[in-house]
Formats: sequence, structure tokens, C-alpha cells
Amino acid sequence: MEPIARSTRFLFFTGKGGVGKTSTACATAIELADAGRRVLLISTDPASNLDQVLGQHLTSEPTAITGVPGLFALNIDPEASAHEYRERVIGPYRGILPEDALASMTEQLSGACTVEVAAFDEFTAFLGNGAESADFDHVVFDTAPTGHTLRLLQLPAAWTGFIDTNERGASCLGPASGLKSQHERYAAAVEALADPIRTRLILVARPESGAILETVRTSRELAALGLNNQHLIVNGVFRATDRSDAVALALESRGQKVIASLPPMLRDLPRTEILLRGHNIVGIEALRELTGPLITEVSKLEQIRREPIPDLPSLSDLIDEFEGSGHGLIMLMGKGGVGKTSVAAAIAVELVNRGFPVHLTTTDPAAHLANVLPDAVEGLRVSRIDPAAEIAAYTEKVVRTSGKGLDADGIELLKEDLRSPCTEEVAVFHAFSRIVASARREIVVMDTAPTGHTLLLLDATGGYHREVLRNAGDSGINLVTPMMRLRDPDYTKVLIVTLAETTPVSEAAKLQSDLRRANIEPFAWIVNNSVAAARPTDPLLAERAFAEMEQIRKVKGELTGRIAVIPMLAEEPTGYKALMNMTHQHAASAS
Repeated sequence: MEPIARSTRFLFFTGKGGVGKTSTACATAIELADAGRRVLLISTDPASNLDQVLGQHLTSEPTAITGVPGLFALNIDPEASAHEYRERVIGPYRGILPEDALASMTEQLSGACTVEVAAFDEFTAFLGNGAESADFDHVVFDTAPTGHTLRLLQLPAAWTGFIDTNERGASCLGPASGLKSQHERYAAAVEALADPIRTRLILVARPESGAILETVRTSRELAALGLNNQHLIVNGVFRATDRSDAVALALESRGQKVIASLPPMLRDLPRTEILLRGHNIVGIEALRELTGPLITEVSKLEQIRREPIPDLPSLSDLIDEFEGSGHGLIMLMGKGGVGKTSVAAAIAVELVNRGFPVHLTTTDPAAHLANVLPDAVEGLRVSRIDPAAEIAAYTEKVVRTSGKGLDADGIELLKEDLRSPCTEEVAVFHAFSRIVASARREIVVMDTAPTGHTLLLLDATGGYHREVLRNAGDSGINLVTPMMRLRDPDYTKVLIVTLAETTPVSEAAKLQSDLRRANIEPFAWIVNNSVAAARPTDPLLAERAFAEMEQIRKVKGELTGRIAVIPMLAEEPTGYKALMNMTHQHAASAS
């Protein structure tokens, strides 16, 4: 990846979840450090797995990476950043404002939006010429999945504009002075992001149609922000060596077709192709080998042939267990890139085929449902939570209701507050709550955003739950909040989707722990796109299958009592027939 590594001081790796942003960012950072440069590698992902990939515990301070002289890495901790941000905003008013005013400010600064803004606040420190990055020749950012990244990259311009126009301090973030004090730094961040001499955006994709469509959207939106210095990495390009393996040939053919038909805006970018590896890219040596020649461990082919695949349920078998009374919420969660959207659509199509009317929806800002299920299906209603539409509706409602009796100045002050980016958090939460409640009357299958986004949404749900209960006191009113419905196993079935790989399984286990702390117990795990379950004969795929078996045993034996496995399919799961096929596929028998 020499053309990438030598180009600019700031390098951003972005793309759809699960395409390999972290591994390619780490490999580039190691390559730079091995060439004698001082490099700082930063994760801005709320669900960062940088520690696991590098094999070393990281903090919010630069940590020297063992075995790579000159390389330092850190995680931006959103929660710690939010705490520090709150204190910086509220601190100057302690002893000046009354306690109830301070309590109100603290409450305003306790939402999920503040966590994101605080992470941005810390992120900008590394983009200027300040002390945080002065000692480094390169700063490499391993960014979050696409929806979050675009919000993060849009925030410099959004907040600069908000600071410039907000003179009354009527922000849901508290007094505007807490932002104005950072105005110079934010302006420097905007300038650095748009400077092609200093900054390059690396778009990471897989040779899959869904990932390429998402990359086109990302490229277009980045260009609209003035971020035009882009480079494309196509990661996981597969070359079949066993020409008798139908799955291997189909996988190779799909990838070649996708690369050959790249849209012009991607085809014209500088491009690096990285070949698919048979092992997980974890640890320094694996990262160093990522762009080197393939060395396939052919001996594992015989081992995987001898390895017994347990009799694991198909997705259809799992649906048998929860089709139930004909209503309720089925909520799919997991790391980006594990196939939640395809699995959600497959479940919805199967339930419709069984005679149930179904509402299929998504909370993901990227909204891939239309790509997976392009044609209408009788009995299936498809929707999405559109942040822009929800903000417009919420703003209109607040101005109509809370604006009653206000004079012109009061109305303008109210609108000014609603122009804060934090309004999106509230608007999306209200839409989410409406859909959760609608599952009283119908089956709702909900495809959620990548894990970090979803946990922020659940955090808002929990905050609302606590506020409602606190206000109700001992009134005796029979209250039902969205969080109560999510915790009710008869009402909500949470399905955790993963791949049989080290990082996705580890992320899914963390997600399960977070859910349990919120008193939400997952119903089942779904291992999607399993190479092992497809019983490949191609040597490289057999090596991947061998590695998968350990993860499948871990999921089944340690993490859940209920599991379904979907084999890797010869055709991409797009459209009604392919989704039905996905639902009914069982693990192939041993040869």
C-alpha cells in the first residue's frame, strides 16, 4: 500500500462495517513505522476492536506498540470524553449558578448525543497542529462504520456553523461558551480535513455489491463535504484454486464481476486490491503479511474434512421457535458487516411466507434494505427511520406545541435550539419508540445500525425509561416504556448476528454483556455466512473453515443456548427467492 502510506500526514480509513478498516489501517500504520516514521494510530469507533487486532491493551493516551518501533496507538473513549466535556462546560458555573440550574445542565449533557460530540471534541485535537499530534509524522484514523463516520466528519462544519450562528446560548449542549472556547480548534479541523496535501480518505470495501454501493454513497458524501483526496481499497479479493468447488467458483466470479463493473466515481480513484487470507488478521505478524503473497496451509483441508460439523439448526428452525402469537418485535443486532440486513429480510420473508403480515424496518442511517429486497412482497411492509424526515417532523411538532404564546423572538430562540445537531438523537428516539409500540399489533422485524449506534439508541431509551418512572413517582399510573417492552421476552426477541471469526464473535459477546446489564436477554445467536457449514474443498476456504470451527464451538458452548447457522451461499442473498434459500439452508454433510 505504498501509494497510500506515502501520500499525506493524516489518513482516514472509512467504509461499511466489516470490510476490514481496522486491519488495513493497522497494516498501513505498521508499514509506515517499519519505514522509520513516527506514527499515531487512533480509533474513533465507539465499538473499537483495535486492542484485539494489535494484541495489546490501549487507553486514551498514546501507547507504544510492542514489536513496532515508532508506532503508537490509542482509543478515543466516548464515555470518558463525555465526562470531561461535561465538566469543562459546567465547571465554570459551579458556585455561580444555583444547584437546580447546574442539575438541569447536567441532565441536558447526559444524552447519547453528548457522547458523540465529546468524542468529536477530542478527535479534532489531533487534526490541527497542536501538541497532541506534533511529535508524529503520520496520524492514521481507524474510523467507525460509515453512518457514524459521516456524522463525525460532518460535525466540524456543522458545529462551526452552529457556533457562528448561536449567539443566545440556547443549545441542548448547555451554554454556547463551552463550544465557543474551542472555535479555533474546530476551524483548524475543518481546514485539515479538506486539505488534499495533508489528508487522504481511504475508502475500504469488499468485492460485494452491497459494500460497493455503500462506498459510492460514502465517496459522494465526502466529496460534497470538500473531501476529494480519496483512495479505494478492495479488501478480501478471492482467487479460487480448486476449480471443482462450486462455492469457491461462485465467490470468485461474484468478486470479479463487482470489480469489473465499479461505478465511474470509484473506478477513477487510485486503487489497491488485497487478497483474501485464510486466517484471521489478528496480531502484528498477520498484519505485516496482509499485503504479502498468499501461503495457504493445504494440510488443513484434510483436517476440516475430518472435523465433524455439529447438527446445527437452520434459520428456518429458529423461526419455528418464535413465530408465536403473530405479533411482537424481532430485533437484530451485531457488529457492522455481519449481514444483519440480509438476515432480517430473510426472517421477514419467511414469516410472510408462513401467512403473517410483517413490518420490516431499519434504524440504520445507511438503510440497505432496498438493496437486499428490491421488489415488493405481498404482506410485507418495509420502512426505515429516516433521520432527516424525523428531524423535520419533530421540529414542526415542537414549534407548533411549545411555541404557542411565544412572541417572534421566542419562536426564533426555540428554532435556534432545534438547529442543534442533538435534535437528531431525540427525533430518532421518538420514531424508534413508535415502531417498538407498533409490535403490539403486528410482527415487526427490526434491522439495527452497527453496534455502537444501537447502544447509543438504547442508552436514550433507558434514559427516557428512568425519567418517566421518576416523574410518575407513586401516582399509581400503569406505565409501559419502550425499555420495558425491550426487556419483555414475550414481546421482544433480540437476535445477535455474527460471523464465525474472532473479532465479530468477541464484539457480539461484548454486546451481549451490555444488553444483559440493561436487563435485556438475547433470544438467540445467528452465525451467518459460515464457510465451515458450506464444506469447501478449495484450500484457502478450507483454511478459513478450519479457523471457523473454534468460533462456532465457542458460540454454541459458552455464549448461547440457542443458535442457528447460515452457510456461505453460492449466490448473493438478494431478492425474494435468494432470501428464502438463505432461510432454509442447513450445514452441508461431511464428505
